[in-house]
Amino acid sequence: MEYNFREIDAKWQKYWVEHKTYRVTEDASKPKYYVLDMFPYPSGAGLHVGHPLGYIAGDIYSRFKRHQGFNVLHPMGYDAYGLPAEQYAIQTGQHPAVTTEQNIKRYREQLDKIGLSFDWERELRTCDPAYYKWTQWAFIRMFHSYYCHNSRQARPITELTEIFARQGTKDLNMACSEKLNFTAGEWNGKSEKERQEILMNCRIAYLSDTMVNWCPALGTVLANDEVSEGLSIRGGHPVEQKRMRQWCLRVSAYAQRLLDGLETIDWTDSLKETQKNWIGKSEGAEIRFHLSCGSEITVFTTRPDTIFGVTFMVLAPESEYVSEVVAGGQKAETDAYLEAVKRRTERERIADRRVTGVFTGSYAVNPFTGGEIPVWISDYVLAGYGTGAIMAVPAHDSRDYAFARRFNLPVIPLIEGCDVSAESFDAKEGVMCNSGFLNGLTVKEAIAEAKKYIREKGIGRMKVNYRLRDAIFSRQRYWGEPFPIYYKDGMPCTVDEADLPVCLPEVDKFLPAETGQPPLGRAKNWTYVPRDESSSANEEKITPQNS
Repeated sequence: MEYNFREIDAKWQKYWVEHKTYRVTEDASKPKYYVLDMFPYPSGAGLHVGHPLGYIAGDIYSRFKRHQGFNVLHPMGYDAYGLPAEQYAIQTGQHPAVTTEQNIKRYREQLDKIGLSFDWERELRTCDPAYYKWTQWAFIRMFHSYYCHNSRQARPITELTEIFARQGTKDLNMACSEKLNFTAGEWNGKSEKERQEILMNCRIAYLSDTMVNWCPALGTVLANDEVSEGLSIRGGHPVEQKRMRQWCLRVSAYAQRLLDGLETIDWTDSLKETQKNWIGKSEGAEIRFHLSCGSEITVFTTRPDTIFGVTFMVLAPESEYVSEVVAGGQKAETDAYLEAVKRRTERERIADRRVTGVFTGSYAVNPFTGGEIPVWISDYVLAGYGTGAIMAVPAHDSRDYAFARRFNLPVIPLIEGCDVSAESFDAKEGVMCNSGFLNGLTVKEAIAEAKKYIREKGIGRMKVNYRLRDAIFSRQRYWGEPFPIYYKDGMPCTVDEADLPVCLPEVDKFLPAETGQPPLGRAKNWTYVPRDESSSANEEKITPQNS
């Protein structure tokens, strides 16, 4: 007999809907199990083969756990905000909400035909104010928190202000953007705006000037995976690295907790190793190098024992040190290089092995030897890791070696018997040579002695670094949830939680405003009256710096 799948599928799918077969309610008599699929972005093209590939696997597991007696929560939703709907709105004038609704309807029809066991009563849409009310609520909580390393948790920012008023920064161990050092008297003597600027360094949700992938044609910041070879994936428009005011989340403060937590979850060793590499813990030293121009550069290294082999220094193109070290005669050449590299994303720079760079015209002094070493700029160094500056040891690092050979810089081997005539010697063991008072020691012994010397001479400090970066929230777009923020005297303040959600305003166009502000800057009379104020005369603009 022929299997009439159209008739049979329709019959049972109708039955599941009418009898709410997959509806989930709380049931204390059953153990709980949660199966979550990645929410699709509802594009006009509908589902692609990659969607059901993952959903079917999740559905099989959900059914399996139900048969085992678990009370299974298996919801579905839509990652419904994003650039494609906004770009379509710009081209057609149609509101993104309209096209998003149409696309969701199509996705739902296709998902229903597959017959997946979702509880559709729990459907989520990220563009629904009832949903993003809670993302705004979470943002407010993070804004009013700081991370305490001693308690290894977020603490109320009000607690921090009380500590500042009582003891200043003495004995504080917290995550912050810039190292703080002031007394209680100094804190108490500051204006309210000055205090808020200091607290912005400590908040878990904070504003910062950050390097981003800026696409002028699209009028928005793009993620690394939205850029290829200096062009936007969507539209092929030029993209450049640009420093912009952005909201960030201080996830880097949780790096050690994330590492520790990996040991408590049931993942494969390979997946755990991938996560460990992503978090990227490294223990080493920060060392100060004085410059011939009178300034100084701080570098982070996991191998202070190799400092005798440093033959040059390299700055990331975005490094704040660049403006300090470029000598007048090198300015034109340096500016040309910086202009060329700003169109490349960090991901492309990491993957690309081409060697490029420019000499700044300045020299640094090696604090161990007293010798002068040239300071260069190259895009193989990234600003986000360490200090954005490295001490280059070409004999024992492959990228430093390639750079040294390209620009005819010295290569000094530091391990007895190693051959660096054709490539660097990257092994981390052996006996030291050409290393002054470290000669004859093993690498392990030399690292310990080098750290001791750094402490005794006061030329640096020991430090643990992580590759994990703080998350950036770019809001140059219209089609996304607004930050629950208004500005008073130029400083951000949070909307009262009782007034959430802050919904999107109507705008006449979905393009950035002529002033350079994002599309939300076009909103008319988009204001907020704080609850502790009594009059509309105290109205404050909502997110005018909505970056």
